[in-house]
Formats: sequence, C-alpha cells, structure tokens
Amino acid sequence: MDAQFSAPLAGAARGFAFARLASGGATVTEPAVHLGVTQQAASQLVDEIVRKGYAERQPHPDDARARLIVLTGRGRECTRAAEEPAAEAVRPWVELIGEGEVRVLRDHLPRIAPYGPIRPAW
Repeated sequence: MDAQFSAPLAGAARGFAFARLASGGATVTEPAVHLGVTQQAASQLVDEIVRKGYAERQPHPDDARARLIVLTGRGRECTRAAEEPAAEAVRPWVELIGEGEVRVLRDHLPRIAPYGPIRPAW
C-alpha cells in the first residue's frame, strides 16, 4: 500500500473518499482529485474499501471504459454513523444562533473557504 495511506492516515483518507462517493458514486479520478493524491494512490484506496465491502465497482452509465465506484449498504451505514458526530459538533452552534442561521452559515462556506473541497492536510 502507498505510504500516503499508511496507518493513521488511512482512516482519514477513507473518510474523505466516502464523502466523495456518498453523492452517488465516482470514478477513481474524482477521489484522487478530491484527496489531492495520485490516481494510483486513490486506486489503492478504492481497492481497499471495495475489498472490505464498503464500496463496489459498477459499469459507468456514460462511459463504457470507466467504472463507477459506489458505496454498498455497509459503506452507507458508515457514512450515516459519521453524520451523527458531525451533527453533534454543530449542535452547540444551533443552540446558540438557531438552525436557520447555521443553514445560512453553511450556505456561505463556499465564499468563506473558496479554495475547493475540504481535504486532509497530508
């Protein structure tokens, strides 16, 4: 396995990859760009999450040469399990300024942090 995804970083990389795949799947290129790693490193990560049953490869609906990587039920369960701690982290903000204001803040985040997707700092 690529040194970029060794022990402590592997979990973080999987989480960021899951976030990219959760929206309906992606090719290997998309998580590579999202994570800021080579396509080879992203491919190794995808191989791992497929082998562990979190995702599967399917034919791409628009490109016969490409494969679409989609989360399995197990992968979606992990994504849902991560959503609760994220909601818990934001809950104090909701209590302080209200759900509507937190929604407005979320809508403004692309302007506050305009430099692309949130990714791990390798």
